[in-house]
Amino acid sequence: MKEIWLIRHGETEWNVKKRFQGHLDVPLSPAGIGQAFRLAQRLSRSQLPFDGLFSSDLRRARETAEPLAAVLGLPLKTTPLLREIDVGVLAGLSREEAETQYPEFIRAAREDPWHTPRPGGESMADLARRLEVFLESLPAGRHLLVTHGGVIRAALKMALDLEGDAWRRFHIPNTSITRILLPEREVLAVSDSAHLETWADWLSDESVK
Repeated sequence: MKEIWLIRHGETEWNVKKRFQGHLDVPLSPAGIGQAFRLAQRLSRSQLPFDGLFSSDLRRARETAEPLAAVLGLPLKTTPLLREIDVGVLAGLSREEAETQYPEFIRAAREDPWHTPRPGGESMADLARRLEVFLESLPAGRHLLVTHGGVIRAALKMALDLEGDAWRRFHIPNTSITRILLPEREVLAVSDSAHLETWADWLSDESVK
């Protein structure tokens, strides 16, 4: 049995600006770095044993995975198989810019979002095929995979055998955890981001009378 912990990378400035990133090597923002350390702190306290730590080779994923490697004492292995979807010529554009410059792609993607390739890039079906190759290569055990939102949505579509565009409805926050059992294809958690919750100072024990 394989227990796969899929973790989306921390926030980048382009996430905030809602620009397509794809394979561009965008670093974490200061907020994203903080998210990565809070994630690492949470998993270090979980006392769960992990058998492997893998990351997309893109910088935003590596920077999220490195604190995990440090606190868990695991070697970090990177692979292009866990990269975000290749958005081709859309890289760097906002949604509005993409709609203006590539209206034919936008129309085709609305009709078939799974199989329509980005201009000069991949389709979600292409992404899913390389993800499946990587998952099949993993040995049994509990593995951490630091990756991207599109990859996690593809994993959920495959695990749940979702029809149509239902996979697009999942909200995958930065550094959230989604857990899947293979080959059972059982989904244990989706978008768990409890480590990002904040508590007001006035709720401390000292203020309680």
